[in-house]
Amino acid sequence: MPSPEFAMFLKSLKESLKTSYESVEASRDGWEAIAARFPPASDLVCTPEVADGVPVEWVTAPGAEPQRVVLYFHGGGYVMGSIQSYRELAGRLSRASAARVLLVGYRLAPEHPFPAAVDDAVTVSRWLTRRLGGLGQVVFGGDSAGGGLNLAALVSLRDARDALPAAAFFISASTDLAKTGDSIRTRAHLDPIVQLPSTVAHAKRYLGENGDPTNPLASPFYAPMDGLPPLLIMVGTHEMLYDDSARVADKARLAGVDVTLDVAEEMVHIWPFFAAILPEGREAIDRIGAFVTTHTPNDHVAASADPAAGRV
Repeated sequence: MPSPEFAMFLKSLKESLKTSYESVEASRDGWEAIAARFPPASDLVCTPEVADGVPVEWVTAPGAEPQRVVLYFHGGGYVMGSIQSYRELAGRLSRASAARVLLVGYRLAPEHPFPAAVDDAVTVSRWLTRRLGGLGQVVFGGDSAGGGLNLAALVSLRDARDALPAAAFFISASTDLAKTGDSIRTRAHLDPIVQLPSTVAHAKRYLGENGDPTNPLASPFYAPMDGLPPLLIMVGTHEMLYDDSARVADKARLAGVDVTLDVAEEMVHIWPFFAAILPEGREAIDRIGAFVTTHTPNDHVAASADPAAGRV
């Protein structure tokens, strides 16, 4: 049963999200206002950098291993979200996984439609590969559209025979911009965060007027899943985009990928983002931390450590 905090959260959330999706500016301002309620912890070290032209930021909690890195792609329908609005979550991920988190400020639509975000994700991945001498101690992560971007980056890197990370995790991933999953219809009334008009509008902004919503780098549900690293896919039962996660998990498992589908009862879209007020969010982040450390064990970190790689 969800916590009392979750019930209060849902009630307040329905009021907070009454922002017109017809305006990109209103969507962005509304999201940043919500995120501003959750400032990052004071003991984090946040260091901006530019990765081959793409703005990034290292977010590091005390005790993080210099070589262990979470490369994180923020959510926001490819239209909104920012490094600033994800610092608090990045700090929690850094603390839970004893890793440095690298937030990616990829280009947003409609100013920069598909494939700009994928190009930026791949660019940062390759930059990080050079910086660390490989991705063996790196785990990719992302939520919502950032989860879809995470998977698209993995597919693109695999197809190019580039280095892949040790593992990847997904929070409420958006993987099918064609909106073909049954949960789009059957669970829409349960999720106050994602609604069909807004998610369709954002998808059109990302794809452009004539974009193909089944392009496997825009909607990685349609991509082959073979050869991917171990995946942790987290989704709530009350998500309209539930099938975007569940169907990817099924498809990847059939392709021989090591997949953990972590289903949270009655949780809504990107609930771990609200870990500051939700015990369910904190529990989910702890599970992500365990997943990251399992796939980047300390003995490997120590063996591969390069003093230069720890500099930010």
